[in-house]
Amino acid sequence: MTLLITWLVLSIWINLIMFIPAYFFKTDKLTDISYALTFITLSLLMIIYQDIWIVSLMIIVRAIRLWTYLLIRIFKIQKDNRFDEMRNDRKKFIKFWLLQWLSVAIISSSLLLSTNNDVWIFWIIIRAIGLLIESVADYQKFQFILNKKNWWISTWLRKYSRHPNYFGEILCWIGVYIAAFPSILNTNKIIALISPLFIIILLLFVSWIPLLEKSWNKKRWNNQEYKKYIKQTSILIPRFNKY
Repeated sequence: MTLLITWLVLSIWINLIMFIPAYFFKTDKLTDISYALTFITLSLLMIIYQDIWIVSLMIIVRAIRLWTYLLIRIFKIQKDNRFDEMRNDRKKFIKFWLLQWLSVAIISSSLLLSTNNDVWIFWIIIRAIGLLIESVADYQKFQFILNKKNWWISTWLRKYSRHPNYFGEILCWIGVYIAAFPSILNTNKIIALISPLFIIILLLFVSWIPLLEKSWNKKRWNNQEYKKYIKQTSILIPRFNKY
């Protein structure tokens, strides 16, 4: 219970400290960074207080990779279009930050409920594959952002999925859950299942994929090639198509 309270207090403070300048200076440079920093903080707490190394390090490695990518991207493009409708609306912006904090707490449940370092190595490999897919997809997206001549991406991983980075992220958290599964006690195994289920629901129905799809369709729906791409390419799970 002490660990849980410590985690909640620290994570709230991290997001509050980041939210205040993000709102008053209307900047997007702190939003995703605080997301990664909160995961790192929780993982370090688990290492210090519970001696949970393997699953914690799995999360820290991904958070550092995400932090690095997002930091480079936001300083290059200066703003994130996903926040255009909420950046100047205090209530919407606060709701987003609260959702972000709550998301980290729920997604991290597998780690919080771990009791030792016994893991299933096979699922560490699955998690590593997810991290690789996510990294390649993010690199491809960054190159697309830099090359403003392109209307959308339909090569590499995005030839088979419109959002391979989020597919990789989901694989990462499924890998974390199952890697931690042997060390999670009794009914907590069911409670911890909320971690991968929540990220799937969040990405597919609540947050990033719906927002991105709406933005893309608004800009490109009059393009017949884009319509063909949308029709033939999976929204998330990669599949071979007619390209």
